[in-house]
Amino acid sequence: MKFCSECAHPVELSIPAGDNRPRYVCSNCATIHYQNPKMVIGSIPVWEEDGKLQVLLCKRAIEPRYGYWTLPAGFMENNETTADAALRETVEEAGAHIELGKLFSLLNVAPVHQVHMFYLARLRDLDFAPGIESLDVQMFSEADIPWEDLAFPTIRTTLELFFADRVKMREGGSYGFHTHDIDRPMRAG
Repeated sequence: MKFCSECAHPVELSIPAGDNRPRYVCSNCATIHYQNPKMVIGSIPVWEEDGKLQVLLCKRAIEPRYGYWTLPAGFMENNETTADAALRETVEEAGAHIELGKLFSLLNVAPVHQVHMFYLARLRDLDFAPGIESLDVQMFSEADIPWEDLAFPTIRTTLELFFADRVKMREGGSYGFHTHDIDRPMRAG
């Protein structure tokens, strides 16, 4: 950050009075510009028929990770709830309409200043199509998921947790709520 968004004067990195971290502070109007993690919100859209479960994945048409597979997700917008963001992102990226379930995973991605959250979701129908940020949208069974071509560690972790919970459900359990810290950087490619 170089300039104040309030008065357009240059900012300086300093520790404001009563704080303990360097912040960008405007030397003209004294506005403190806090920089906080971004929220990435998505869904795990599933379709189950005749005992066969499939998950909807999107092939990215944008960087980072162009051409890699992901769950429908993206940055939360101002004035929306996390549930609203999950619904919107699923429509924007996959053209899919879902019934949103409970929050399933919360992943802290400190190296890139993000928090990723994924909701369980049930597809209302099989009418879906790639959005502007997707090259392709497909349904995958667990065995067919392109594990080596997943875009981000958070997607892999969420899917692994999801399928592990599916095993527990067969034994009378249920989906849990999972939190994890992802401390490794995203692989290049």
